[in-house]
Amino acid sequence: MSMADEHGGALDTMRRLFPDAPEPWIDLSTGINPQPWPAAGCAFDSLHRLPTQSDRVRCAAAMAEAFGLPERAVLVAPGSEMVIHLLPTLLRPRRIAVLAPSYGDHARVWRAAGINVVETLDPLADVGKADAAVICNPNNPDGRRFAPEQIEAARQRLSRRNGWLIVDEAFVDLEPSLSAAPGVPAGNLLVLRSTGKFYGLAGLRLGALLGPPDLLRSLAQRLGVWSVSTLALAVGAAAYVDRAWQTAARRRLAKARQRLDRVLVQGPCRVVGGTDLFRYVEVPNAHGLWRRLSDRGVYVRRFPWTNSHLRIGLPKDAAAEARLQAALSL
Repeated sequence: MSMADEHGGALDTMRRLFPDAPEPWIDLSTGINPQPWPAAGCAFDSLHRLPTQSDRVRCAAAMAEAFGLPERAVLVAPGSEMVIHLLPTLLRPRRIAVLAPSYGDHARVWRAAGINVVETLDPLADVGKADAAVICNPNNPDGRRFAPEQIEAARQRLSRRNGWLIVDEAFVDLEPSLSAAPGVPAGNLLVLRSTGKFYGLAGLRLGALLGPPDLLRSLAQRLGVWSVSTLALAVGAAAYVDRAWQTAARRRLAKARQRLDRVLVQGPCRVVGGTDLFRYVEVPNAHGLWRRLSDRGVYVRRFPWTNSHLRIGLPKDAAAEARLQAALSL
């Protein structure tokens, strides 16, 4: 496995590995909305000054309204990935149950911090034997969903033992009713949110941690005064209140996912999971198909723990769909 497998999006590495692949590459490796929120109208002239407290408050207020939370329960952060890596500095469970297969950095960062990590198919069922649990909802890469009542029941069990439930909601904007955010004020619950996937703005590095104010203050001290840029704060303040775009994007992504499914079933792929931003497919020889697609300039996600599954994101347009269909049919 190469660096191009770890998170996706490593087109520079893919070009080195497959120098004869046709350009332009079709990058379907990340699960990022290929039709992003239109940030071009935001004030780029703000980049000449430091971000202010007012900039941060406006962004936090927009996020809080979108999540249905008071502002004190929302900390704006430079992407959820950084928060994932800082969580072991805030919490010190002896034993943490982590959903697997899932986003790999969750298990990695807790293990690197010396915590006893138990990777399991059902962390919520293991909360009686753990001090903390981590899930992604919807899960990445298979799209598995956890119902809000399951999450709340696990949170209550952990709270009786002063434990913590951590929910990574990088893809929940597709299905807001799944969000655990309403349970945050009850305590013992941390929720990670991201602007990279649904809004298609991964390079902006903007996210949030939802949780109790005292813990958020501790994280804010670790992040420092100017951890989020003026541009990111301005984009977040505008994007999270743009309800019309959000509604239209959900409809648009659902239609694009339906088109992708039609392409996939004509080839060797059987769709076994996913979301409206990516499909999780079963194939006879996943690593072989990954190489074949890469030779043709189509970049999808493979995984070191399976030779039967790939994750395939949404093509940007009809031309990209046609490239994928042609590569799958060869």
